[in-house]
Amino acid sequence: MQIHLKTLGCRLNEAELETWAQAFQAQGHSITRDISAAQLVVINSCAVTQDAARKSRQLIRRIHRENPTAKLVVSGCYATLNADEAQALLGVDLVVSNKDKENLVEKALSELTFETMPAMATEPAEISLFTRGRQRAFVKVQDGCRYRCTFCIVTVARGEEVSRAIADVIIEINALHAQGINEVILTGVHLGGYGSDNGENIVSLIQAILAQTDIPRLRLGSLEPWELNDEFFTLFENPRLMPHLHLPLQSGSDTVLRRMARRCKTEEYAPILERLRAQIPHFNITTDIIVGFPNETEEEWLQSFEFIKRCGFGHIHIFTYSPREGTKAATLPNPVPHEIKKQRSEQLHRLAEEMKQAFYQQNIGQTFEILWEGQRDKLENGNVQVLGYTPNYLRVACEINEGDTLENQINAFRLEQIKTDYAFGRIVGVHCVNPHKQGI
Repeated sequence: MQIHLKTLGCRLNEAELETWAQAFQAQGHSITRDISAAQLVVINSCAVTQDAARKSRQLIRRIHRENPTAKLVVSGCYATLNADEAQALLGVDLVVSNKDKENLVEKALSELTFETMPAMATEPAEISLFTRGRQRAFVKVQDGCRYRCTFCIVTVARGEEVSRAIADVIIEINALHAQGINEVILTGVHLGGYGSDNGENIVSLIQAILAQTDIPRLRLGSLEPWELNDEFFTLFENPRLMPHLHLPLQSGSDTVLRRMARRCKTEEYAPILERLRAQIPHFNITTDIIVGFPNETEEEWLQSFEFIKRCGFGHIHIFTYSPREGTKAATLPNPVPHEIKKQRSEQLHRLAEEMKQAFYQQNIGQTFEILWEGQRDKLENGNVQVLGYTPNYLRVACEINEGDTLENQINAFRLEQIKTDYAFGRIVGVHCVNPHKQGI
C-alpha cells in the first residue's frame, strides 16, 4: 500500500512522521510523495495558534479534494483539541489523539479497510528518510510539558511529560547514521524537561549521544533559557554539537513576561547569550516573540523592542497574539487592538530582517563545514545551484556543474557574499575526512 505523510507545525510533528513512516514500512507498506498515488494519507495537525488550526482544516479539505478515494487519518494537536470537528470534516476516516499516537499505525491498519495487501516487510534497517528526500532527521526524545505558560495550548494538547529511554534514542540515531544521515535534531514539546520522569536530564542524554554514536552533526530543538546550567554549556566543547540554539524569549518586557508566566527575566536571559557568544564565535541564537499580548502597553512594547534589538538575534519567529480558548491568557483583560498589533508586528519584522542580515554579514569571510541538501536549482548558464547549512544554521548556496553532486556531503566552504536569504560562496576543500570541524 502507498502511504502519504503530511505535517503542519513543529519539528516534533516531523519526528513523529518519521516514526510512523518506519512503522508502516516494517509492515510491508511504502511511503510516497505523490498524494494522488496514496491509498492512505496521514496528517499530523497543528493548533499552536488559531491560524494553525485553520490551516489544519484547510489541509484536510485540500487533500481530500486531491485524492477523495484515499483513507484519511488525522492526528496531532488540532485533532486532539477539536476531535469532533476533525471527525466531521469531509473525507476523514479516523482521528487519533496525541495520547494514542504510538498506536497510530496499528489503529490505521486494523480499523480501516483497504483493497490492497502489504508486500513483504522491508529489512529492519530500511527507513523512510531518503524516500522523503532528507539529509537530516528529527528524533523525538520526549513529549508533554509540565509548565503552563498562559498563552500556550500545546501543553493542554500534549499532556504530561514522557521521556524516551536513552538507549532507545541511541539505537535510533545509530540506525539513521547507518543509512547515511549526517545530522539529527533532537525534538520534544519541552526538550529541556527531558528525563523529568526517568531520572535522566538533557545533559546526560546529549553526553550519551556524543559518546555512543558517530553522527557527525547533532542539533537541538527549542530549549527554555532557564534550564541551561553550567554543565550544559560545556557540551559545546564537542564540535559535533552544532553552535545554534533556539531560545524562546516571547517578550523583552519583564512585566509582560510575568503575565505570560515565563520563568526567565531579561536580566537573566541576556547573560546566556553573552556566555554562548564568548565561548564560540559566531554562535547563532534564534528566538520566538509574541507581539500584542493582552494589556501590552506602549511602554512595555518599547522596552521589549529595545531589549530584542540589544540581543542581536540571527532569526526571530514572530507571532501576533491571538486568543486560544482553554488558555489563561484568553481570559485576560485589555486586548491590544488589531491595528496596533499589526504596526508592532511590522516594526519587529523590519528589525528582525536587519539583525538577520547583520548576522550573515558577521560570518562573511569565514569558512565552515556545510552539509549539502538535495535541492538543485537550474541556472541560466547551464550550471546548478545547491543549498546547504553551516553548523551555526546559516543557509548557503554554491554553484556547481550540472553533472556534479554535493548531496549529503560535508565540505569546507567559504562565505563570500550575501544574497537576500542565503550566503553565496565557494568550496575550499574536498569532501571532509573529519566532518566534525565547525569552522576554519
